[in-house]
Amino acid sequence: MSLTARDLGLFAVMGAILAMVAMFQSPQLAVTILNMSLISAIMALGVNMQWGYAGLFNVGIMGFTAVGGLAVVLVSMPPVPEAWAAGGLGILLGLMLGVATILAAVLVYKRMTPGKLRGLALFAVIAVGFFITAQVFGPAKSAVQSVNPAATGYLGGANLPVILAWPVGAVFAAGVAWLVGKVSLGLRADYLAIATLGISEIVIAVLKHERWLARGVNNVTGIDRPVPRPVELQPQPWVQSLAESFGWSVSQTASVVSGLGYSVLFLIVLGILIWLAERALNSPWGRMMRAIRDNEVSARAMGKDVTRRHLMIFVLGSGVCGLAGAMMVSMDGQLTPGSYEPLRFTFLIWVMVIVGGSGNNWGSVLGAFVIWFLWVQVEPAGRWVMETIPSGMDVGSDLRRHLLDSAAYMRLLTMGVALLLMLRFAPRGLIPER
Repeated sequence: MSLTARDLGLFAVMGAILAMVAMFQSPQLAVTILNMSLISAIMALGVNMQWGYAGLFNVGIMGFTAVGGLAVVLVSMPPVPEAWAAGGLGILLGLMLGVATILAAVLVYKRMTPGKLRGLALFAVIAVGFFITAQVFGPAKSAVQSVNPAATGYLGGANLPVILAWPVGAVFAAGVAWLVGKVSLGLRADYLAIATLGISEIVIAVLKHERWLARGVNNVTGIDRPVPRPVELQPQPWVQSLAESFGWSVSQTASVVSGLGYSVLFLIVLGILIWLAERALNSPWGRMMRAIRDNEVSARAMGKDVTRRHLMIFVLGSGVCGLAGAMMVSMDGQLTPGSYEPLRFTFLIWVMVIVGGSGNNWGSVLGAFVIWFLWVQVEPAGRWVMETIPSGMDVGSDLRRHLLDSAAYMRLLTMGVALLLMLRFAPRGLIPER
């Protein structure tokens, strides 16, 4: 789908706004907005594949993003030998027993004829399997979590380059999406939304409470980064020379250079994804997916396997979200399960897709830039407005106190108003599907 002059103009306006942020606020803030907009654009691209291509209403984006972030820990962090010696084999054996229990239950369900006997057999298999798994897994988990809990208390990772965690995060998220899709894609749209939301909350609960996996709410810090840290760049002569040229401090210049390094990596990934997504959308496969989206009954009548195609696009879109989650954790240098909230990682991404233009890949990218810019800038702007309006009021005024207390909610109010205005005056988005 080619970009028109109007579309290019919208991207140019967004670029000019970021340049103004760098000039009048700070270059670090502009680079930070740019990087988070690029990551959000990748997430929005994954959601657009599911909703814009196939009409799948997935509100479990947060869970797939978190799985991608977990992959960074499992791939890049060094292993903890003491934890492995204390209970690593027991945890692996417990996980294998749990998988064996599930497979045995599925086998019983498929091989036995429906009736009370099958129900009793299923109950017996699950109960016995759960008991044996708990006896093996529980003590091993406690032993691992007791190994230096202040610093580690988990098994660690494979100590591989962090850049490898990005495709691994996509694979992990795609694997979880395949399991979710096999269970829930036969449901109606509203039930699919409930199922994906519930499963994403389960994923976050596992990350928070299974400390042997990724330290839970204690967080994993010190994750290796694909780009040198600002502290590592400051002693470099070329960075100091660049600081003198721009009249910036060395620390400021190093921070901007490090951030731009991430920008280059993220732009490469986003460019590859856009190229692949555009080719897929304009191929016979893409036309088939849109035909399924527009009239599922007719597509089934034409012999299309709708459930299989839905599963395919669900896995692809979730894998892209997992890739973005891995990129974000590698940029932050830490995994914090408590920071995964539906408002940030589900609702906001959906707003980006809707505002940008559902069904249009470039629209999702533009929507990500617009909405993330508003998300960052509206809060300080709203605080300034709320402090300016009552400046002439009496210090003890109830109205003044109410306005000052309401400043924190300007961000949510602005997002809601922006979404309502777009749905009213441009319901197909800034760059609509053609």
